Amino acid sequence: MTRLFAFASLALLAACGVDGPPIPPSQVPAEPPPPAVTISGQAQIGVVGGNG
Repeated sequence: MTRLFAFASLALLAACGVDGPPIPPSQVPAEPPPPAVTISGQAQIGVVGGNG
């Protein structure tokens, strides 16, 4: 149990500051940045194609 507590504590401390340094509310951009990832394509379910 002690090892689990130590590992959990270490994981929480390692995650501190992952998203960068804190920014005061007065310096937060008014508009969020555009998404860095875009997904496009086409999906179909069932039998597609063939000669009727």
